[in-house]
Amino acid sequence: MRPRAPHRKPLFEVRHSRIHGYGVFALRRIRKGTTVIEYLGDRVTHDLANERYKDKDPKDGHTFLFTVDAKTVIDAGVNGNEARFVNHGCHPNCQTVNTGRRIFIEALRTIQPGEELAYDYQIQRDDDDPADVDVIFACHCGAASCRGSMLEAPKKKRKSRKTRKTRQRRRPAPKREVGREAGRKAGRKAGRKAARERLR
Repeated sequence: MRPRAPHRKPLFEVRHSRIHGYGVFALRRIRKGTTVIEYLGDRVTHDLANERYKDKDPKDGHTFLFTVDAKTVIDAGVNGNEARFVNHGCHPNCQTVNTGRRIFIEALRTIQPGEELAYDYQIQRDDDDPADVDVIFACHCGAASCRGSMLEAPKKKRKSRKTRKTRQRRRPAPKREVGREAGRKAGRKAGRKAARERLR
């Protein structure tokens, strides 16, 4: 009879977070590039997601919706897993990856035991957002580089060449994952009547 392999400690656990509500914490070292967990839930259309949350309070920024693409949203509030508890962070140690229309959370760097996992939600802004949208989606990650909001950084209006004192090179827009960050848009819109990393 072959000896039984020793039981390995789980990779992470869900517990109360100082950022907000519950969070996901590493129980052992997670190497850079490791796929930590897949974001699971009911896969529905944007229209069905809107219908499910049409009565949602527009001041409630909490959502488990994660946009996969133009047709599909993952609703982790139904048949979801621990991935829905990974909080937003402005200086994250994880990122979301869309592989074959499946969403995975992977480590951006080596994560030590006890660290909370986080990725940048980069929730999309819309022209019809309320004036207090940054308050609704306020960030409490505590990072030195915290922008104070889970929303993507507002786009700066370009000045005309006549009024601009000095010409500056435009910085390329940061690479964004199509995923939960975009999915927050669907959750937000669902509460206000419109359509991948939520508050508690």
